Amino acid sequence: MQLYAERPIRRTAQLVSDLLALLLVVFAVWLATSVYDQVLKLRAPGDGLVNAGTGLRGTFDGAANSAGGIPLVGDALANALHGGSNVGTQLADAGRWQIEAVESLAWWMAAIIVVLPVLTLVVTWLPLRWHFARQATAAARLRALGDEGLDLLALRALTTQPLRRLASGDDVATGWRERDRDVIEELAGRELARHGLDRVSAGPAAARPSGR
Repeated sequence: MQLYAERPIRRTAQLVSDLLALLLVVFAVWLATSVYDQVLKLRAPGDGLVNAGTGLRGTFDGAANSAGGIPLVGDALANALHGGSNVGTQLADAGRWQIEAVESLAWWMAAIIVVLPVLTLVVTWLPLRWHFARQATAAARLRALGDEGLDLLALRALTTQPLRRLASGDDVATGWRERDRDVIEELAGRELARHGLDRVSAGPAAARPSGR
């Protein structure tokens, strides 16, 4: 798989773009973690309510249990004290609800901070890199075939190069039909350059002499 161009300028640009994409993801994760931790600090009042409600309920329950042993008025007093225990329960429940709301908010904010840049990379940077890798890999395989591959690359260049560029030189179409090696190599070189590849393959197949 040809992940990077062979030409220095384009390869450098690809490396820089990949590094920026990686840094963006790392920064998004760091920012999401920081935001998550900061938002979780908002649960402190909820923790206080839970602690206060739990303590209040325990106090009233203890007092109600003690009052239950008092002759004559013990039951009535215990029931009254249990009413205070219910208030403590409601206070603790309100604190738990606040804690759950803060935790949910922290999670969603962190998720959005990570998902947005990653989704942006998926719909912009990733398709471009995947398209280049596929096209460059196919072009490199044709180049490795030697003369046969160069013929196909030259034909591809005839169909993809701008008309103005084709018209700027000699009659390249005639040269390609007549199997002019200089014309074929020039066209193949243009197609390879379009995919960021060098004109001459380092493999032995490229050095094979033409049988024509």
